[in-house]
Amino acid sequence: MVISLYPARELNMEAFLISTGIVALAEIGDKTQLLAFILAAKFRKPVPIIVGILVATIANHAFAGALGSWITSMIAPETMRWVLGLSFIAMAIWTLIPDKFDEDDAKLARYGVFGTTLIAFFLAEMGDKTQVATVALAAQYQSLIAVVAGTTFGMMIANIPAVLMGDKIADKLPVRLVHAIAAGIFAILGVATLLGVGERFGFVFRGT
Repeated sequence: MVISLYPARELNMEAFLISTGIVALAEIGDKTQLLAFILAAKFRKPVPIIVGILVATIANHAFAGALGSWITSMIAPETMRWVLGLSFIAMAIWTLIPDKFDEDDAKLARYGVFGTTLIAFFLAEMGDKTQVATVALAAQYQSLIAVVAGTTFGMMIANIPAVLMGDKIADKLPVRLVHAIAAGIFAILGVATLLGVGERFGFVFRGT
């Protein structure tokens, strides 16, 4: 159940914008963006790579968002607040840890450009920070479509330039700064969520 002083439409827009921003920032330097660089250099066919990333992201994040929504129906609201708050803080710490990329994720050329991208991205995204963020955001906002649309849009914002410009931007991205900003947003969400625990503190919590 969502406790909010905001209209549903405004809450959905907030869920979309927060999801877009936080995933776009977290994706910079992430292993899936590194995968986009490698696929772009390997195949030099941007359109099927971009479409493959889009389809893989929608499928992966729809599953993650549905999982987040389901979790909220299984856990008591007060407990869920603690789970979400601590999860966001953990995400803040995780975002500051550099990713390692296994190039074996890109060795699926027998499936063609689109198939390789689709499979590689879907598998690389399993358990990745952006997928976990999607689970947490869907649980936080209880707005599955807005969150999945936002996280997918955020992934495309980060990865389309990676596919189109490749190495030209790889060394110019301020990865540490961007990750610090993303970590800060996760930390703020976590603290705000934890402060919502217990009405005795007088805080209005906009979550489950």
